[in-house]
Amino acid sequence: MKDFTYYAPTEVAFGRDALGQVAVLVKKYGGHKVLVHFGGGSVRRSGLLDQVCDLLSARGIDYILMGGVVPNPRLELVREGIALCRKEGVDMILAVGGGSVMDSSKAIAYGVPYDGDVWDFFCGKAKPEKALPVGCVVTNPASGSEMSDSCVITNIEDKRGYSSPLGRCRFTVSNPEFTFTLPPYQTAAGVADIMMHTMERYFSHDMDMDLTDSLAEALLRTMKDNAYKVLADPCDYRARAQIMWGGSLAHNGLTECGLQRDWACHKMEHELSGMFDVTHGAGLTAIWPSWARYVYKENIQRFVQFAVNVMGVRNDFSDPEGTAIRGIEAMERFYRDIRMPVTIGELLGREITDAEISELARRCSHGGAITVGNLKVLYQKDMEAVYRLAR
Repeated sequence: MKDFTYYAPTEVAFGRDALGQVAVLVKKYGGHKVLVHFGGGSVRRSGLLDQVCDLLSARGIDYILMGGVVPNPRLELVREGIALCRKEGVDMILAVGGGSVMDSSKAIAYGVPYDGDVWDFFCGKAKPEKALPVGCVVTNPASGSEMSDSCVITNIEDKRGYSSPLGRCRFTVSNPEFTFTLPPYQTAAGVADIMMHTMERYFSHDMDMDLTDSLAEALLRTMKDNAYKVLADPCDYRARAQIMWGGSLAHNGLTECGLQRDWACHKMEHELSGMFDVTHGAGLTAIWPSWARYVYKENIQRFVQFAVNVMGVRNDFSDPEGTAIRGIEAMERFYRDIRMPVTIGELLGREITDAEISELARRCSHGGAITVGNLKVLYQKDMEAVYRLAR
């Protein structure tokens, strides 16, 4: 078991009446003039944006609006947000939306007090010494950004993540009813992303942290079971609530205590969504089965445990490798059940070329300069092999 430090400072307001706390929380964490940051028209059409603004106004909190966040949020908009916040004297960012809005908000929060270009943080050239406080109203439970220390930003086709305790949201407002209108594809991709946040931590060489493993396995089973329920009935409040809370717990560090996390699939998928602008959760399902088949022999017992405890596969004690493979196949069937792709070809709707595969591996390895993963350390040639298996 690895030594660990667990830090999860975000205050959570969860449930049907949670939105009523938003202005109180803004004031509690020092917001006097707030940038309300959001994406497209859905928060306007639903009336949620108006509700947020009315609640802020009722408490005498000044605000300005900035929309335009898209999936795989763009650096260009982050820079615009930084300039706007400086001009208007903003002292807090309030994200109203999903993971892309939260990530864009965090990046803006880093950039406002920084003299250089905010991209310096994502390139490893600098570390933030301070950041504006960020709060959020969650409308899509997928990224877990509401309780994580990370954010991911795209600069043209270069998609990079950055993590810092300074980026953690001070508070999150989560009402499962806000997710009722999510399209089935986004719902399924969100569940896939939530599950992968835990799976990236679960697949480890560390086999002696029983409590963390049990928490992770319960979370994964709960997400899987409730995915079927919300796809059958999008307004199933109980099932939506399980998924929304699971999204927060999957990426707040709880399921990695005592373990060495991997993150190879996420880093390889970032290149897919950076190059092709695909949905992140769907990109993960297109990569994971091939990654799993490439690395499972590094810790067959871990994959057996996943197969039995998460996917409900019968444990054939005489054939652990067969049990591990059946667990991977069961996960693949689940992805197909929820209409997620299990190959890059299915993701893109066409066959990926050899040149594109080589370019993905080059970008992910920074031209061979870095490796990814810990269960099995992947070099550029390994990344290319996984992309080819997934084609």
